[in-house]
Amino acid sequence: MNREQARQKAIQLVNRMTVEEAAGQLRYDAPAIERLGVPAYNWWNEALHGVARAGTATSFPQAIALGATFDPELLRTLGDVAATEGRAKYNAVAAHGDRDIYKGLTFWSPNVNIFRDPRWGRGHETYGEDPFLTAELGVQYVKGLQGEGETMKSAACAKHFAVHSGPEALRHHFDAEANAKDMAETYLPAFKSLVDAGVEAVMGAYNRTNGEPCCASAALMKILREDWGFQGHFVSDCWAIRDFHTGHMVTDSPEASAALALEQGCDLNCGSTYVYMMKAYEKGMVTEDQIRRSAVRLFTCRYMLGLMEGSVYDGIPLEAVESPEHLAKAKRAAEEGCVLLKNDGMLPLKPDRLTTLGVIGPNANSRAALVGNYHGTSSRYVTVLEGLQDALEGKARVLYSEGCHLFMDRVEHLGQPDDRLSEAVAVAERSDAVVLVVGLDETLEGEEGDTGNAAASGDKLDLLLPQCQRNLMNAVLAVGKPTVIVLMAGSAIDLGEAAERASAVLLAWYPGARGGKSVADILLGAVSPSGKLPVTFYKNEQLAAMPEFTDYAMQGRTYRYIGEAPLYPFGYGLTYGDCRVAAATRTAAGVEAEVVNEGGMDTDEVVQVYVQNEGAVHAPRNPRLCAFKRVHVPAGGSVKVNLEIPAERLKVVDDEGNRVDEGTPAFWVGLGQPDGRTEELTGHGAVKVLYKF
Repeated sequence: MNREQARQKAIQLVNRMTVEEAAGQLRYDAPAIERLGVPAYNWWNEALHGVARAGTATSFPQAIALGATFDPELLRTLGDVAATEGRAKYNAVAAHGDRDIYKGLTFWSPNVNIFRDPRWGRGHETYGEDPFLTAELGVQYVKGLQGEGETMKSAACAKHFAVHSGPEALRHHFDAEANAKDMAETYLPAFKSLVDAGVEAVMGAYNRTNGEPCCASAALMKILREDWGFQGHFVSDCWAIRDFHTGHMVTDSPEASAALALEQGCDLNCGSTYVYMMKAYEKGMVTEDQIRRSAVRLFTCRYMLGLMEGSVYDGIPLEAVESPEHLAKAKRAAEEGCVLLKNDGMLPLKPDRLTTLGVIGPNANSRAALVGNYHGTSSRYVTVLEGLQDALEGKARVLYSEGCHLFMDRVEHLGQPDDRLSEAVAVAERSDAVVLVVGLDETLEGEEGDTGNAAASGDKLDLLLPQCQRNLMNAVLAVGKPTVIVLMAGSAIDLGEAAERASAVLLAWYPGARGGKSVADILLGAVSPSGKLPVTFYKNEQLAAMPEFTDYAMQGRTYRYIGEAPLYPFGYGLTYGDCRVAAATRTAAGVEAEVVNEGGMDTDEVVQVYVQNEGAVHAPRNPRLCAFKRVHVPAGGSVKVNLEIPAERLKVVDDEGNRVDEGTPAFWVGLGQPDGRTEELTGHGAVKVLYKF
């Protein structure tokens, strides 16, 4: 049913409730109201990259890797996979009366915050640093999750609204200050795009923004409901309302915090503060109308999902979970997301020329490094080591050494420092080539409270790998064998001299539970890598010149505003082909580009269009992404692609936050940014196209 029909049904139901019953429905763990036939419902569920935290589900690559695909169509497909499996799981467990956490159909995904600082531990939950890319991918994931039928397949949620990207240790009392330009240009566009696309829910952030806690911000709520016309429900981040009186100190009691949040329009409390709602009501701090208003919004969602009267999705069987079709889509996502950062010709490896392959490193056989955070459970895991062993079975011997601990100076408690180093060197010496798998996992970068990185609460202090891994890389590379470094991480890492000494570097991110097969297929040439960086990879020493982590001004941040050349630029990624944009011309709707592949292998590529408003005083320092499209280019062949560029994307944002026509737009069309570093790394530049015909 449509929203208005659902709202009318919700009004009728909520009007039959007592005030206390309605107030109880504003908790994430909403209790049953047996006299009205209302079942219990737990609103808290996650589907960041597949259904999470409730048992078996298809595991996609982490969100940052999905950002690297530059493939909105794929994101929509994956959203539909998550919704289908969410329905299948809900149908199965609800039939047994299970209404527990993580088992509902309201998914608190996607995370469309902007990854503005490479130190942020939760950055790998996002689609990267660019507002336009984030919006394009996020919109399609929402459409996939929610579906297009009369009944929502599942409910998506845009989080965390707004201006939220660390530091994790400060989030419960921190005030993120952003000016009108940065708000309108960077921090809000993705949220607006998701609202325009019909996202059902919006989640507030922990921090304050410009003085107001995000889960009770009059300014943010005005933007959301009045300016953008958001019709769905608003949910707090978990225990964020408690922060009002324990961290932000804007209230002095749980009742006051609950009252402030409800008054400003926070309908649903993830946490426990709304258990004080009736006390607030009895003290005259909230009204009955406010309680019923939020209850109506929540039941509107439940009716739209078909949870109250049944739906066309009630017949989706449990067998849909991890179906061959779903697993194939997750594999495709892993293949599209891997980014080839360097290749001197070593890759792809040729199995018929290998006798012995050495696979070394703490992430080579790590399941944790496959899945990132907010992950589900897979019925099978394929690590990089296992992927290579399977692919080379009967063809070459695979030798393995863990090499070192992920971050401690020894693997065995009673061992000496670097206790696995000699084994790693011995493996390298006996190998024709080496795959050195290093990086991080969710214990070193992630959410405050969820990681073992207590010193930084999940954030990174620098862009270097732990010292034990640097020792390992130096020792293995000193052997002198052809070596590819496979980096498994969710953020910018500076490998230092190791990257210069290695023959190749492949960024695999956190590629999903079975992602080791995709990595093996890329290394062995069954698939060409084609991912592009959705974030800038900085040199570690560049951190010193960056604004403070707590500074939310965009100057000096991300590819749009940096001055010095980075280690690897946003939008960069190599393939096994040799592609370039041979020509580009203006069309009435945007640009047309011809991409040629002068290499010897078929490959996907991502055509990227950047715009700069020449002569504009309010344009970002560097050209900004305004269109992109993934294409397949056969070896020795060419393709033509049309990219639409609506006039709205050519506007710039002035100091008051208004989008205005300013300067003369000029386009650069290429396979990366139109900057010197990208041209240096790829050997190809971008083609400039004037806006005027």
